Amino acid sequence: MIVRELADKLGLEAVAGKQGMEKKITGGYSGDLLSDVMGKAPEGCIWLTVQGHQNVIAIAVLKEMAAIVLTGDHEPDEDTIEKANQENIPLLLYPESAFVLAGRIYESGIGKTG
Repeated sequence: MIVRELADKLGLEAVAGKQGMEKKITGGYSGDLLSDVMGKAPEGCIWLTVQGHQNVIAIAVLKEMAAIVLTGDHEPDEDTIEKANQENIPLLLYPESAFVLAGRIYESGIGKTG
């Protein structure tokens, strides 16, 4: 599934990086500790976090992520939006918790192995 399909299906609001909406999502990761995400998030994942500063974009580029979703009504900084647009990293918003969104993403088929 590509980022645009998932965003449409789950009502995720794209606020930046819209040129990257055709990236394929191959998995997911949820976390707010940046060092943990850098060490463990898989390539091609969609990352659920509450961190809205521009360091998340650098990590997404480093890990070759498909997209970032800020959960729980958190908003990105203006610098983050600008950086996401420069790097073509889709930056999406979701009003409910990461727990709820992770369940919905899993139900959509992303991350299921069987």
